[in-house]
Amino acid sequence: MSEANQSIKVSVIIPAYNEEKTIAQVLERVRTQAVPGIELEIVVVNDGSKDRTKEILDARPELYDRVVHQANGGKGAAVKAGLAVAGGDFVLFQDADLEYDPDDYARLLKPVRDFGADVVMGSRFAAPEYTRVFYFWHKIGNWAITFLFNVLNNTTFSDIYSCYLCYRRSLVDGAALRTMGWEQHAEILSKAVAAGRVFYETPISYHGRTYAEGKKIKAHHIIAVFATIIRERFVR
Repeated sequence: MSEANQSIKVSVIIPAYNEEKTIAQVLERVRTQAVPGIELEIVVVNDGSKDRTKEILDARPELYDRVVHQANGGKGAAVKAGLAVAGGDFVLFQDADLEYDPDDYARLLKPVRDFGADVVMGSRFAAPEYTRVFYFWHKIGNWAITFLFNVLNNTTFSDIYSCYLCYRRSLVDGAALRTMGWEQHAEILSKAVAAGRVFYETPISYHGRTYAEGKKIKAHHIIAVFATIIRERFVR
């Protein structure tokens, strides 16, 4: 509990692309979070949105601490842009839609504050309060990704591909990240686990979107994720 008696700054990085329907609501929910011993820095990256996302952000500067507007480069580019300006001791990722609930921050950050955690994963499968039923093959794919990661890294995570990954910022050099697609999450987690010592996971609730509602990840993305997990384990 080495960090229990000091304030810990956590940079919440929120990549956004065409999220005019939800961006203000998400930021309002994040801004209201109050976790004792934790200071939140809200960093939004508008990744070249073509809708009203930029207009909404410009009109509500009280909802964030830093904003980056850039040409569209994909989520990986947005994450790197957010990491470049983040100033927290820890990084926590938040999607700009409403699939993940910021009310879970207190649960996610407790191991950081009380147990000296280097990495905390939010798990949709570890007794969440609720979870929306979603695609069967997504669950199978997530199980396969998590199984491979655990075997290669000797860990016991139950859900490595939820959005809620929180890690000590010093463990991962954001500028040196090599991947830019969905596999970037696996690269970041792999590097954080390789460099860290204390890992936790906590239950989180999940309100997943359908493809009709805007979900973007597809089955073929799993190939790059597998390759990244293997490469990060054997090619440091």
